[in-house]
Amino acid sequence: MSMKNVLILCTGNSARSILAECLFNQLPLCSGKFRAYSAGSFPNGTVNPLAIELLQKNGFDTTGLRSKSWDEFSGADAPTMDFIFTVCDQAAGEQCPYWPGQPMTAHWGIPDPAAVTGSEIEKRQAFRDAFQVLKRRIELFAHLPFEKLDKLSLQHQIKDIGKK
Repeated sequence: MSMKNVLILCTGNSARSILAECLFNQLPLCSGKFRAYSAGSFPNGTVNPLAIELLQKNGFDTTGLRSKSWDEFSGADAPTMDFIFTVCDQAAGEQCPYWPGQPMTAHWGIPDPAAVTGSEIEKRQAFRDAFQVLKRRIELFAHLPFEKLDKLSLQHQIKDIGKK
């Protein structure tokens, strides 16, 4: 299988999509298979510090992670995406730009850990929960037998992963 480009979208591009970008790019199971990017429809301009903290505590390199607009990936010079995943409900319902190459898309929505109010323990738990769900979905995706699935079957598989 050749390297596939993956774009993970969310509204603010500060937590869930950042976690997924980092997981796709650094999990050993994904190495050599995927190059991931993340973006937001209305990026807030900063990566949530709890996302950075969680990634670093789990041994991930956070160098270069940044909150950015999906406009960076809709221009003529942008990489052609093979897969696009939305990870928040707002981005799932928004009008997306045209993506060259007709990438496969699926909604992998999860609750926003950055929206959790309460104690620091509760906030950190929300980030850990989001991280674990994303990690499980990305691992399921990476284990798919891409070479054995036709386009329709693959589309069904990636949508089903979002329900797990």
